Amino acid sequence: MSCWDTIQAYGLRAVGIGERLLPRSDFTLCEQFTLIGSGMIWNIYFGVFALIAGFFFAVALALGKASANPWLRKPANWFIFIFRGSPLFIQIFFAYFAFVSLKSVSSIFDAFSAAWAGALVVLFLNTAAYSAQIFYGALLSIPKGDMEAADAYGMAGWARFRRITFPTMMRLAWPSYTNEAIFLFHATTLVFFSGFPAFRQKGDALYYANYFADKTFNPFIPYPILAGYFILLTLVIIGIFGLANRRLNRHLPQDRRKRLRIRPNLIR
Repeated sequence: MSCWDTIQAYGLRAVGIGERLLPRSDFTLCEQFTLIGSGMIWNIYFGVFALIAGFFFAVALALGKASANPWLRKPANWFIFIFRGSPLFIQIFFAYFAFVSLKSVSSIFDAFSAAWAGALVVLFLNTAAYSAQIFYGALLSIPKGDMEAADAYGMAGWARFRRITFPTMMRLAWPSYTNEAIFLFHATTLVFFSGFPAFRQKGDALYYANYFADKTFNPFIPYPILAGYFILLTLVIIGIFGLANRRLNRHLPQDRRKRLRIRPNLIR
């Protein structure tokens, strides 16, 4: 089988398209690159949807935490504290067993016992908590002069939030939020180690990397391939978020625009 035939056979295997059986012996580099790359579809799926949904929830949590109303402030504080204070790995395990238990109560929870829905919910809640803390810090850092200028122009309520508060909060929070987005995509590999099953061997990139490492007894090929894919994914994220950062700072003089400085999280 040529490399092109391998790509056609296994390129979309992670989503159930192509060959059903995995190769058993005489593994080629093309097979390893193709199958691990196929598994990256799931990592991108988890990261993209958790990030998009988590962004809007995080903004709401940050505003709730900054609110003077205790009915909004205290739930937001506790939510952020719980999900930032406990390890993501434990959250995924706990959610799996909780969803499995809830299956016996209602069939609504059947989908959540699978990784595509259950793990996605946990990643969404986790990144929302971390992002909310970032946005909250940016909200407190908004210069008072900006708010005073808004008051002088007669802006209040939604108009002030849309034109002053939200854009300034995003501009201040964006570099740190970029690091959170990068970590979220890296954290999607934890789904493989959780209780959520890989349905019919349709796992993520780490699932396939581990499969090749177990079969060949050589982890020094599949795992570097996996790392290479995540490095490329990180470069894409930096590029996309860099464009957004440039857009957020378009009103500033060129010499005052802050460039993104990516600082990897060594400890979560």
